[in-house]
Amino acid sequence: MSESTLFGLAFILFCLAALVYLAFQFSKKSSLANVGFWIAAAGLTSHTAALIFRTISSGHAPFTNMFESMSFLAWAILLAFLIIDRKYKIPRIGAYILLIVIGIVALASTPLMPKEATPLVPALQSYWLWLHVSVTMLGEAFFAVAFIASIMYLTAKEPEKKDKMDSVGYRCVAVGFPLFTLGGLIFGMVWAYKAWGTYWSWDPKEVWSLITWIVFALYLHTRIVMGWKGKRSAIIALIGFLAALFTYFGVNYLLAGLHSYA
Repeated sequence: MSESTLFGLAFILFCLAALVYLAFQFSKKSSLANVGFWIAAAGLTSHTAALIFRTISSGHAPFTNMFESMSFLAWAILLAFLIIDRKYKIPRIGAYILLIVIGIVALASTPLMPKEATPLVPALQSYWLWLHVSVTMLGEAFFAVAFIASIMYLTAKEPEKKDKMDSVGYRCVAVGFPLFTLGGLIFGMVWAYKAWGTYWSWDPKEVWSLITWIVFALYLHTRIVMGWKGKRSAIIALIGFLAALFTYFGVNYLLAGLHSYA
């Protein structure tokens, strides 16, 4: 199979999994949730194979342009959801996660996103690329699951569902925050020093990464130290993920800087 075939198969499986999860939403049959999980896992497997093909054929990490990074982000979000769902049983958010994944994959597949693998600029020819981008995106993937869980909390009526979503959102942030800290800030600063001779240059992406980090640090501080939970925590998680989205999309297209090539 080729990369495009595996990528297309993954997209079909994602759509099928989303339909099954939607059916679960209406029927509440646990068997459907289980089927949706395994179809999504099959899609993730196909997507993983496509990323491996991309890496082998290009000779570099599969997240050096917007098409590749969006593909990897979709992969990471689904992986994060499957891990959290396996541990905490949250199939009711499965359809929404799959819709986000499908949306990202569909956008990445449009003609707006050049798909050709091109030689890397000197600053990207580093093993720090793997460490910085992959760990950062895994952290953002858990923030995405926390985002959906927070929306579900705010819209839920039953106390049991609200408590479940509040707990899941917190656990996702608790996993995503150290990953984002390690990948987005620590690995990023080390790589910046090696590439540009400075740990911090107030580049727009650096600034917005710091803003994102501060918002989620506030989430954890207010929750752990001040005892906040529920609505206030959910709103902070929403703001944090929106900041992460702007860091990823908005900065690339609206603010020129040292990261413009990404």
